[in-house]
Parts: sequence; structure tokens; C-alpha cells
Amino acid sequence: MLSILKRLSTRINSLTHSIRFRLALWFVIVLGIVLVAFSAFIYFRQVADLREAAIGRLELKGRRVIGFLRFSNQDYFQHTPLMFPSDPNNGEPILQEGDVLVFVNTNGQIMQNWGPIDANGINQIIGVSLRNQTPGIGIRNSLVSATVSGGTTRSQYLFMLSPVSPDNGQLGYFLIGNLVDPANQLPRLLASLSLGILLTLLIALVGGFWLADRAMRPVKTITHAAQAISETDLSLRLHLEQKDELGELADTFDEMLNRLQAAFERQRQFTADASHELRTPLTIVDLETSRALANHRTPQEYERVLKVVQSENQMMIRMVVNLLTLARMDAGQVTLKNEELDLSDIALEVVERMAPLASRENVRLSVGELPELPVLGDRQYLAQMLTNLVENGIKYTSGEDKRIQVETGSDSSGKDRQAWVRVIDNGPGIPPEHLPHVFDRFYQVDKARTRKNGEEDEDNDQNYSGTGLGLSIVQWIVQAHGGKIQVESEVGKGSTFTILIPMLLREMALESNQS
Repeated sequence: MLSILKRLSTRINSLTHSIRFRLALWFVIVLGIVLVAFSAFIYFRQVADLREAAIGRLELKGRRVIGFLRFSNQDYFQHTPLMFPSDPNNGEPILQEGDVLVFVNTNGQIMQNWGPIDANGINQIIGVSLRNQTPGIGIRNSLVSATVSGGTTRSQYLFMLSPVSPDNGQLGYFLIGNLVDPANQLPRLLASLSLGILLTLLIALVGGFWLADRAMRPVKTITHAAQAISETDLSLRLHLEQKDELGELADTFDEMLNRLQAAFERQRQFTADASHELRTPLTIVDLETSRALANHRTPQEYERVLKVVQSENQMMIRMVVNLLTLARMDAGQVTLKNEELDLSDIALEVVERMAPLASRENVRLSVGELPELPVLGDRQYLAQMLTNLVENGIKYTSGEDKRIQVETGSDSSGKDRQAWVRVIDNGPGIPPEHLPHVFDRFYQVDKARTRKNGEEDEDNDQNYSGTGLGLSIVQWIVQAHGGKIQVESEVGKGSTFTILIPMLLREMALESNQS
């Protein structure tokens, strides 16, 4: 029993702290305030209408009483019991059931009395009426409102005190009163309004909670999805078809999951590729050293082993450096210098620096037109960008007439003017199915070409094996400068890498120099 009560208390506590309950409660509170205000307006408007109607009836009855006294003797101001006054025109009684009529002489004595109020109550009402008169002016018609108790009920009355002054002098005055609500409408109206408010609020609470629960269902779905998602399973999606704010929230949640899943997949792929790429040179080093240590070798053989170890070590150094560079780029730790540069000047500098390497690989490296192209950027990273592209071309260009050309220019066909630089080679080209992936990390079109001349190349001082990271670094640098990179390739004819970077207009350059 105790556990049941505890679970019930927990559920009630959870319900009262839920957004659904609070939304429904606030809806009921606001609706209750509106209903109470509207009902109060109706009730007091009815009270005012009944009072105006009671005043009208009271004035009409007062005129009838005065008219009756004109056609009757003045015995009503004597102690002799007389008949109930009636309308002289038609003989009908002036008063209705529950009305009060009192004749009082000038000394304040009650001479005649009709109605449900005793003498004590009448004296109190007369006293209030007389106190409301203006001294020195005489008694005039005055209205007094009073609550009269009769048994178990209390009734609201409206009284009028009026003087009686025939031609032979003032005889006294009469007090006439009638019920403000003779049909007892106000209690019934109050009961109806109260019951209507309670029923409306109850229905609003149930309906509001149902609507809030229905509106918050997508939040439940998102909560359950978030609870079910883990680092190893990011495939769950909400796919809500709603077009409201919660639908937008669910779509944003799905997009976030897509980005997270892509990031985790890239991380896993990056880790797997890095492990694989580093395992290969480490395996080669281990095999070569084990082979050299297994038996006594000639000095030439030991030299060859050391060259292989050195080559693999250099490849790992380049890979580690590239990995650290990409990690710093991804973490936002790379700060680019924004200075005015000539893109053609950087291209010429890179060509001159790479010329010895191209000559050693029998590659003819040339430049095309190099017009002045002012851009804002970081000279070191722009040079690294072009160096990676030229080195990539040298590495994979093949055939007897191996050529690489670097050319620059500008394009004003779009909305903004852009500077471009192209690196064109006549290598084997890239198959179409590989083009979308050439900028992916560790992606290599031909795994067999990662070591250009094989492990037995003893003539080269340096082994230009690929790590699959150079083009990824190129893409990051281009995007960091607000540009984009494109690649066009045809198998057997070569590849063209085109980089577009926003051009610095002369007006902007002058402002930059002045600042």
C-alpha cells in the first residue's frame, strides 16, 4: 500500500511539474479571470437595471398614492384602521404583494401601515430618510435602499419618503417601498453564472490539458529519441510532418543528428585511416630492421635498409605534421592574417621554389599569364595551398612529356569579381567516380601510386609518397579565404584544379591601407 501511494505521489508530482499541466493551468486561470469579469459585469448590469426598474415602479406608485389621497378623505392620517388604498381611476390596488406603504403624521407617528415590515424597521427607515433631508427646506422625496429580513430570507427594498400637503396644510408624509428584485432574479442569475463558470473552467481544464498533451507529444518524441541515441547509434530520426514551431524544432534536431553522425563517421574514418596509414610505414620499418638483424649484411645492404627507414620516417613525419595542421584547423586554432597580397606574385614564388623538384622528376613546370590580382589573405597559407597542388601534380604526372602549368586571372561574370589560379597537369587523370572524393582525408585515387618509385628507388634523395591529406588542407585554406576549389579531369589527358578567391577591389584596398 505504501509503495502504491509513493508511486501515485511521484506521478502526481511529475504531472504538476510538467509543462502540459502548467499550460492547462494558466489557460484555466486566464479564462477564469475573463469569465469572472464578464459574469460580474452581467450581474451588476442586471442589478443596475433592476434598481432602475424599481425606481420607476416606486415613482409610479407614489403618484398613484398622491392621486388617491386627492379623491379620498384624510382619514389615513388617523388611527382608525382603513381599507387598502386603490387606484381611483380603475379601483385596482395600488400596492403589490411585498410592497410597503406607511402613513406618518407630522409628529412622526405611524398612522397606517401595510406590508411585511414591523414598526421598528419602519422607524429606522424613516429616520434614515429624514436624516437625508436638507435642513430648512422641508421634506422632499428621497430614496433609501435597505435590506429587510423576513424569516430565513433577506430582501432588498427601495423606499421613497414623500410629503402630503393638501390645501389646508401639511398632513404628514407617506413612506412607500417595493422590492428591487420582486421575481428573485438575482440569486438565480448568480447561481447560474457561478455554475456556468465552474463547468466552463472544468471543461477548459480537461480540454486544455488534452490540447497541451497533444501539442507536447513531439517534445515527448524528441525526448525519447534523445534518450535512445548514443554515440554508437546516431541513425534515429524524428521525421515529424508538422509545419509548426515544434516541427521546426524536430527538423533542427534531425539536422543536428545528421551533422553529429557525419562528424562521428568522419572521426571514426579519420582514426581508422590514420591508423592504417601509419601502420604501413611502421610495418615496413619493422620488416626491414628485422631482416637486417637476422643475418650479417654487407654495408651496401645496411645502407639500403637505412634509406628505407629514413624514407618511411620522413613520410610519417609529413603525415603527423599534416594531421596536426588539420587538427588545429578543425579546432579553430589557426588565425589567418588578412593583408593585401598579389595572388600572381605568390604563384610565381611557388613555381620558382618547386622548379628544382620538378626538374629532378623530369617535369616541365611553367607559368602562364600572371596579371596583378590583389586579394586579402595569409601569404604563408596561400603559398602552402599552391605548393600542395603543384607537388601533387609533380607526384602523379606521368609519361614522356610531363608538364605542369600554373596560370592566374580574374573573373567578373558573377556578382563579385574573383581572382582565380589554375594548376594544370597532363597526368593520367582522375576517373569520374573518384572526383567527388579527392578532397576527403586519406582518400587516394590509386593506392599503388602512394610510393612513386616503389620501395627500391635508391636514386631519389626523397620519397614523395602521398598521405591523402594534402588536398584536404588545400580545401580548408581555400574555404578559410572565402573561396572555392574546383577540379576537372579526363582520364588519359590530365587534371585541372581551379581556385577562386574574392578579389580585393581598388577602393577596398585604399581603405585597408588607410586603416
